[in-house]
Amino acid sequence: MSKEHDDDIDNTNPAYEPIKKRVDIQVGSFVQNAKVVYRITQILDFETVIGVNVETGRNQPLRILELTPLASPSSIDSDTHRDLDDIVDDDWNIAEKRFAIIKPLLDAKSPGRKEVELHAKSVGIDTATLYRWINKYQSLEVISTLIPKKRGWRTGNRRIAKVADAVIDEVIQGYYFTSERPSQSDAIKEVHRICELRNLEFPHASTIRRRLLEISEKDYLKGCGQKEKAKNKFTPVPGKFPNADFPLAVIQIDHTPVDVILVDDVYRKPIGRPWLTVAIDVYSRMIAGYYLSFDPPSGTSVAMCVAHAILPKKDWLILHNVEAEWPVWGVPKTIHVDNGADFRSNSFQRSCLMYGINLEFRPVKQPHYGGHIERLLGTFSSIMHTLPGTTFSSIEKRKGYDSEKEAVMTKDEFERWLVKQICKIYHPDKHNGIGMPPIKKWTIGIFGNAEVQGVGLPPVPSDRLAVLLDFLPSIHRSVQRAGVVIDYLQYYDEALRPWINVKDPDNPEEKLKMIFRRDPRDISALWFYDPTLKQYFKIPFADQSLPAMSIWEHNLARAKLKQENIDEPTTRQILRALTELRNDIEESKSKTKKARRMSQRRIEHEKKITPAAPLPPSPPSSLSPARPSTLVDGLIEGDIDTFGDIS
Repeated sequence: MSKEHDDDIDNTNPAYEPIKKRVDIQVGSFVQNAKVVYRITQILDFETVIGVNVETGRNQPLRILELTPLASPSSIDSDTHRDLDDIVDDDWNIAEKRFAIIKPLLDAKSPGRKEVELHAKSVGIDTATLYRWINKYQSLEVISTLIPKKRGWRTGNRRIAKVADAVIDEVIQGYYFTSERPSQSDAIKEVHRICELRNLEFPHASTIRRRLLEISEKDYLKGCGQKEKAKNKFTPVPGKFPNADFPLAVIQIDHTPVDVILVDDVYRKPIGRPWLTVAIDVYSRMIAGYYLSFDPPSGTSVAMCVAHAILPKKDWLILHNVEAEWPVWGVPKTIHVDNGADFRSNSFQRSCLMYGINLEFRPVKQPHYGGHIERLLGTFSSIMHTLPGTTFSSIEKRKGYDSEKEAVMTKDEFERWLVKQICKIYHPDKHNGIGMPPIKKWTIGIFGNAEVQGVGLPPVPSDRLAVLLDFLPSIHRSVQRAGVVIDYLQYYDEALRPWINVKDPDNPEEKLKMIFRRDPRDISALWFYDPTLKQYFKIPFADQSLPAMSIWEHNLARAKLKQENIDEPTTRQILRALTELRNDIEESKSKTKKARRMSQRRIEHEKKITPAAPLPPSPPSSLSPARPSTLVDGLIEGDIDTFGDIS
């Protein structure tokens, strides 16, 4: 960071630099607790380990969720802390290919030297290089560690000429994917033959071989005209899911409207059914995470559910006042979803890639691929039919029952019931599909038994906010003298000043577009990523008289102004429309279900509860002097409280 750049930033707006490193909970791992370094010697259960103080040699019980990772070694490239949108596509492609090469060795857990050497030879990579890639990835377990360092070549350039790269694709599709099934050596010769005919520089044989090795067996069989064989070999059947052989190997996610009418917090009158997004661990049938909201399914729903699945849930149980265990956390290997648009966002796919998550989509018209999550949702629905205000599963079954008249539960009350149902009934109850309770299957998968070798406790994310930042929706805008304008709302902070009217170095005629991220449920502030500092700064509304609002409220205000033939509203006009809408809702919510539902949505947004910060901040003491809120205060209060780059 240059001194000039540092001087340009207002230090009253503290920066936030995300930490990607996770806490490795394995025997022999080094961790910190209250700045003291320990080596884990024994894992007692899901909450406690025994660690030996490396300085005194004394053993001490340690709570897992209070552990932090050691500082990353200086060799770790600072690129790992870059915003995802700040990484060019070609760098992503290289990192992705490197990950594909080392993935078989990562899956093998502890490969020996001979195994690594054989794999290095098969992919045409030097053994030392392969070890270096493995070590870099394992340092943080994010794919950005594999982004190449630049040594004299400009960002965006490829390692081989694009025309030669196109020839490799041409040979794969038109020669390698044929019923004759030529060997890799034949394919390499064919690439060189075509390059010679076209007077192109030959790509190295190892480069071509790596491309061929990246082709999955399923794609190879389909490419060679053996679609039936590929389907028979790789299509799962009901009751079995491929590769779901250990905890977090595969989680399935889906949405459903809850079969219960809920009431609002104020008048306790019906406001309709909320939406539930659920993630299930296929191996154990444990519920990995969920998201409950009155908002329709969206990328935000998906991302919040994934965040809940990845992060520990102790504070979540405290929030809902449920005394139980829910020992599920960690990054899944594969997320399996249907083909809805909320799952297909490029941003969501890239975020999954960053964490090494394989995102798989359910084949069209093959419902058994999603059987586990659909059976779970069906089970939950049948249980909900015993609750007051149930809508049952059909009009026929609902005959003679007035769901709205019988409705009595608020969202908070229903959610507490849901958490208790998950942790106290579903998890400890025998599951017919696996022959034992999900919690028992999960425990065996983690710690092992006489027949099963456990995979060990998953690493714990040390920085919850870093996880959320990687999934927040991103917007690209250039910075003007008055700040930045998004959806006709102006934002400004001194942290933007060094980037006012900066030209794009790759296109001097255009201004450089910067990266901003925001929470759709509270758009009163953005998070600006400074590419030089590799840090984030909170950028509030330029007009501080504007209240916090969700993107949905903002869209309603815009629609109201459009009816008045105002297509490009000012901030004052948006504020006026928003105020009128809120007044209308307040006047009508005692009379109409729609108004009560809209009011309750706003209440839920203003709670700012997230998997990263489920507990509200403690109220300040009346004896304490007033002080400006710090970055951490703001984050905990929900400034970064959406997990979804795909709203």
